[in-house]
Amino acid sequence: MNMSTKEFPNTAEERFIIAAKAIKESIIRNREIERGGSDCPVLVEGIKDVKCLRELGFSGRIETINRGWDQSRMIAYLYEEFGSDLAIDGLPKIILLMDWDRTGDNLQKSLTGRLESMDIRIDDRLRLVLSKQLKSECRTVESISSYTGFFQQIISEL
Repeated sequence: MNMSTKEFPNTAEERFIIAAKAIKESIIRNREIERGGSDCPVLVEGIKDVKCLRELGFSGRIETINRGWDQSRMIAYLYEEFGSDLAIDGLPKIILLMDWDRTGDNLQKSLTGRLESMDIRIDDRLRLVLSKQLKSECRTVESISSYTGFFQQIISEL
């Protein structure tokens, strides 16, 4: 069985291109509707993650879970903000992007379970791609900042 490099990228450049494609797709979904996006918010852990996403080109709504609230209050807030709307274009309505370390894994599972139990659809594709393609280089959203210029260049060429 012959596996292509597209299925199993073996160079850093190939992995970064795959990650950049996922970032670009999420940037487009995150844009405000008036600017051609779907106004799909991104949920991250903290303010440094927000800064990193802004540097990458995310221009829409970004929410943080580390704002001094317990998880129950955060879930209630998210449900009030996004729970009553229908899914956007049949896609999940919130991009959930926790770090891909142990803490982030636990947060991702917990938040996903709680939000989905309230019929809020979660998009975790960006996190899955980044965690798989960048696990050698970084394990947190904020650490992607080191590669912002490289990602911006790839995204502009896509």
